Amino acid sequence: MSDFLQQLQALQTFQENAQIRIETLGSFCVWRNQQKIDNKEWGRDKTVQLLQYFVSNRQRNALHKEKIMDGLWEDWNDRDFKVALHGINKTLEPERPSRTEPIFILRQGVSYQIDLEKVWIDVEALEKYIIIGNEAFTSDNSISKTAYKAAIDLYKGSYLPNRIYEDWTSEEREKTQLSILGAYVTLAEILVDENPLESIRLAQKALAIDNTWEDAYRIQMKAYIVKGNRPQAIKTYMKCEVILEEEYGISPLPETKKLLKQIEEIS
Repeated sequence: MSDFLQQLQALQTFQENAQIRIETLGSFCVWRNQQKIDNKEWGRDKTVQLLQYFVSNRQRNALHKEKIMDGLWEDWNDRDFKVALHGINKTLEPERPSRTEPIFILRQGVSYQIDLEKVWIDVEALEKYIIIGNEAFTSDNSISKTAYKAAIDLYKGSYLPNRIYEDWTSEEREKTQLSILGAYVTLAEILVDENPLESIRLAQKALAIDNTWEDAYRIQMKAYIVKGNRPQAIKTYMKCEVILEEEYGISPLPETKKLLKQIEEIS
């Protein structure tokens, strides 16, 4: 069994067996032992905010309590943090014995972070699937296809859409959007000869996220040519040209213009 296949299986097993699963794409919900946690269990919104902040900063070293509060709330006091943290731990571990350390939110003095070895998070899994897909791209396209499809299956929409105006969510939102756009387009590129209709569908999914994503237009153009639909390939270029002019006042890249010329020369 290849290392890539083992990594894919490990990710799937973790998703199926993790005691805590957190979904952030398209909506926010948390699963505890395969049961969805009701919103009422969280109590205050600051409890949910704090958990979401831990998720957004999961790849950083443990964050100092004051840095967390400065990032989250303009007007805060120490009690806000204590109550919110207690709310997280009580909700994630309702049966934890008193005077024992929480296992999902790790504490080092007055610094805290979420334990990624125990908590499954959709954006973390999505990123890992895409990394596998990228690394296997030149050596094993079947692994790449499986990995990209797994990432795409996890993408249900924008990261924490209910926090779209919070600065502390923007970096993760932008990173995830770029990652999924890359996954859509790369998978579409792999499939363009064997399944051009699926390539077109994937490119359309990418353009629904960002209608200026030029790579997606090129993939569509190539897929339409494979299908023998030269007029639609040219129409796709024209749409790309109009969108780029409207949004940015620019014309398509030389690579896209070259592809159009090649299509126009097809007899």
